Amino acid sequence: MLNTIRRQADAFDVIHFHVDLLQHVLFQDLTHKCVTTLHGRLDLPDVWPVYYAFPHMPLVSISDDQRRPMPPHVNWLATVYHGLPSSVCPFHQRGGDYLAFLGRISQEKRPDRAIEIAKRAGVPLKIAAKVDKADQEYFEEVIRPLLDHPLVEFMGEINEHEKSSFLGHALALLFPIDWPEPFGLVMIEAMSAGTPVIAWRHGSVSEVIEDGSSGLVVDSIDQAVSAVDQARAMSRKRVRGCFEARFTAARMASNYVAAYQTLLSGAARREIASRVAA
Repeated sequence: MLNTIRRQADAFDVIHFHVDLLQHVLFQDLTHKCVTTLHGRLDLPDVWPVYYAFPHMPLVSISDDQRRPMPPHVNWLATVYHGLPSSVCPFHQRGGDYLAFLGRISQEKRPDRAIEIAKRAGVPLKIAAKVDKADQEYFEEVIRPLLDHPLVEFMGEINEHEKSSFLGHALALLFPIDWPEPFGLVMIEAMSAGTPVIAWRHGSVSEVIEDGSSGLVVDSIDQAVSAVDQARAMSRKRVRGCFEARFTAARMASNYVAAYQTLLSGAARREIASRVAA
């Protein structure tokens, strides 16, 4: 596909990549009209030689925290947060009486923390999560023994329609991660439904969650347990308002258009040229 786009490059004003590496080599002479959004974690040094070798490619991060491990000379064009259509997870005014965990069963997502929080808070927990082959051993050895509790319900993987109801009828979403999350789409899905998020202070969490408005940012199990009662008192309308102000698809598109305009104005090229010269 990259080769096909390379042959047709003259037909486009902007070429926007969502793949990690190969375009840096193939399009190094066209970086004035190219941009790459990086979607994954960037604290893995295996890919850094590419960014050292090809520093001119304009890059978009999906959070400011995602940038932190990268070499200092890379060409950041913008940070553009993810956005969703407002109808994907409709607003639920009343919420519900259970805590929700949504995502993958993996060590970095810490479902074990979610289970402990629910047990200590005395609030039911519903876990809607898939188990990838790579995480099967962790699930069998660590998580499955924790599921045998009257407050814990493991639902397995759910579809998009079920997800809307699952999040909308929750008291709060638990996001007890233990890794540098680049963004965390499930957080804004919950916010769209009006459901506050109780999230660990890692990665992008403090950028996405407005503490006290769209959720509660915590540093410990004790804080998370206390946050459950605080979440009950939070305005779901205010949570939805935070989503509408910052994380709609329209807002994301507008931010990308602004990034494209910066790219085409030449400002991005002048900035990276001055950094490389220095």
